[in-house]
Parts: sequence; structure tokens; C-alpha cells
Amino acid sequence: MNLYQRSICLVMLLSCMLTCVQAQTGFRVVPLGVKGGMDERNLSAYMVAPQGSSDYICLDAGTLYAGIRQAIHTGSFNVPEATVLRQYIKGYFISHPHLDHLAGMIINSPEDSAKDIYGLPHCLDIIKEKYFSWKSWANFADEGEAPLLKKYHYHPLTPGAPAAIAQTDMSVQAFPLSHSAPYQSTAFLVRYQDAYLLYLGDTGADTIEHSDKLRQLWQTVAPLVRSRQLKAIFIEVSFPDEQPQQQLFGHLTPALLMQEMQTLGSFSGTAALKGLPVVITHIKPAGDNEAAIRRQLTQQNNLQLKLIIPEQGKALRF
Repeated sequence: MNLYQRSICLVMLLSCMLTCVQAQTGFRVVPLGVKGGMDERNLSAYMVAPQGSSDYICLDAGTLYAGIRQAIHTGSFNVPEATVLRQYIKGYFISHPHLDHLAGMIINSPEDSAKDIYGLPHCLDIIKEKYFSWKSWANFADEGEAPLLKKYHYHPLTPGAPAAIAQTDMSVQAFPLSHSAPYQSTAFLVRYQDAYLLYLGDTGADTIEHSDKLRQLWQTVAPLVRSRQLKAIFIEVSFPDEQPQQQLFGHLTPALLMQEMQTLGSFSGTAALKGLPVVITHIKPAGDNEAAIRRQLTQQNNLQLKLIIPEQGKALRF
């Protein structure tokens, strides 16, 4: 092989390596729980890691063990449950302190390994005062009522400020949401290299909440939508459109979601939304809610979003 042929081979090899690296710049998400109530085996919790990595974070933690077991059953993991819980999950990101978003973390804490709990200060304060308090559960954290078992460390986040995530190659920004004012929830914008994933905890629409929290969030992420760096949005739709406004309790319907997506499109350009993966979380499992929500979302999807209804334990890639 002459020098010219060697040079061509080297260029081809480098091109192939670059393509492989680019293909890995994204996320693997394993839903441990996807529903918005009733079934304690399937409540909000999403494991997220860079593709090709086993260094996961858990966005909310309503269900853990049952979800990990289901993920193993579906083939998303091929290691024991304890390995996923203790070694794969590097930290918890709790959007707000309602039981359906953190009960799994509390219940599994005796069997868990040391790690951080991330959240906005008001959320961590409630976990500290109401859950890991010895009045309701042993204090497995390193703050609060003595004795301190010091398994978990509270990591308060500053709204909008990037923060490195311990034991991973990811970082995060937290943004406050309105969840039936005056109660708050949180959106987490997770970053790995030049790829982003946006996860919203429970949230009401700005028009219902008399808030601008979502508008501010859409304005922030719009440049990432335009550049295709935002790989997916995880956002709740708890009720079908028939739900009375006074009974939404800080949640979205298909019509309200599409209204919010239009607002995002006003900042990013609606063309940039075409094909954007939008994962629908927190569907209330009562009656035929899910069938109605699926139908209404499909009928109203004029923006041509890539709508995804996740299944417990079934991995997603973005």
C-alpha cells in the first residue's frame, strides 16, 4: 500500500470514527414509571444517561424497584435490580415533593447506595422536614433531624445556573414551574456534550396558572430547538380536554399542551418543531383517559411533533 492509499484509508477511518462519536451524542432513557397516580408500581421516574454509558440520573423517583424489575424483564437492563439501583443511578432529581414523584426513593433508601438528591431549595427543604425526618421515615440524608445516617447528600440547585452532575459527564439547569399556584415544580434541562434533554415535572399552563414560567422556559430552550440540539421534551398531559378547568390542579390537557407548543414555536419558529420528540408523561390512569388523550393529541398535532407515549421499562433513545 503506497502513501496515497494509506492517506485515503486514514481519512476514511477518521470519518468513520467521527460518525460513531456523533451517533453516540445523545441520550438513553429508561422509564421506570410513567403514570400520574393510582398504580404505585408505575409512578413518574425516568433514568437518563448518555448513549453508551451506565452512569444514569433519575428524573423524579415515584417508582424505582418495580420499574427496574420491569426494565430487566423487557431487556432494557441485563444486570440484577440491585446493580441498577446502587451502581447505575448516580443521583435523583426531584421536580417537586409530591409522593408520586419521590415515594420510590424513600421506600428504597434502606437498600440504596450513597448519592446526591438534586432539586430547588424549597423542594429539598420539604424532603428534609417531612420525609427524612424520623417522624415519617429514617433520616438517610446528611441534614435534618438527628441521628443523620448520611447516605444521601442534598444538592440545592440555583434556577437557571448550570451545575455538574456528580459521577457523570452530564450537567443540568433547573427552572421553576407553576403547579397549581402557589405550589412549585421544576423543569430540568440535562446536557451531555452538545445534546440536551428537557424534562418537566408537573406543570399547569401559563394561561391557567396566571404565570409566565413556561413562557420563560420556552424562550430559553428555543435556540436549542432551532439548532436541533434539544433531543426531546418530556412533558405531562394528565387529563383529556373534557376535564373542567377548576379540576386541573396544576396539570395539562392535550389542548393546553399544544397551546404551550405554539408558544415555543413563536420563539423557535414552528418549522423547527416538526419531528421534535415530545414524550407525554403523567397520564392519569383512570377510565379511558389514555385513549382519549392519545386521540386528542393526534387530532391537534398541527405542528407535526413526534409524539411518544412511553411504556414502563422500555428504553428510548434520542
